Amino acid sequence: MRSGNPVLKESTFLDLGSGTVVSRADGGAMTLNGTIGKTATLLVLAVITAAFAWSKVEVTPDGMTGGLYVWGGLIGGFILAMVTVFKKEWAPVTAPMYALVEGFFLGGISAVFEARYPGIAFQAVMLTFGTLFALLMAYRSGLIKATENFKLGVVAATGGIALVYLATIVLGFFGVEIPMIHGNGLVGIGFSLFVVVIAALNLVLDFDFIETGVERGAPKYMEWYGAFGLMVTLVWLYIEFLRLLSKLQSRN
Repeated sequence: MRSGNPVLKESTFLDLGSGTVVSRADGGAMTLNGTIGKTATLLVLAVITAAFAWSKVEVTPDGMTGGLYVWGGLIGGFILAMVTVFKKEWAPVTAPMYALVEGFFLGGISAVFEARYPGIAFQAVMLTFGTLFALLMAYRSGLIKATENFKLGVVAATGGIALVYLATIVLGFFGVEIPMIHGNGLVGIGFSLFVVVIAALNLVLDFDFIETGVERGAPKYMEWYGAFGLMVTLVWLYIEFLRLLSKLQSRN
């Protein structure tokens, strides 16, 4: 069982000491409905803080106000994500905290894009949730199956994208930019389309991962962890839609 999402990986449901599947805890076992409910809770929490940050971040000719929400949300969300990954049993607490903090980042960065390209945030939200529900229906109907080859391909592509982004960050410190892929030319738009597709396909792996956890009787707190992992993929997909739409609109 593989997932391109680094949060949801094979070892999540294993006792790393014995290599055996985690057994049902006294508090009950992970259920699909429970995971869906907790995913909805995380989304609502993120929307609340995103709306607040949206109202505080403003882009003016002299600069940007409220940038603390963007950077605070980005850094805080990363820290909470790492804590959740390494302390999965804390997910009932850290996952909601992650959603709240990440909401500040999403609201702030959305306001920045919106100031330059009016209407882009709403379009990205609709595309993100439209993709989520479309792939969920395709997965549940059996139209898309998470076979081993499918998983391997998506994981490999996700890893390649991660390396490109890492190289972009490292080279950026030396004033070097990777040509074309981050621009609004055909290569840049094609790259963003590819990243959006891979991010979307990670949703299929996440669905499969959560379903497997339910079948294996993972502990109840894994509902929060599964919801957290799905949230991570949705955040990535939303940001990539913002990037793609901004490239398309900048050509007009």
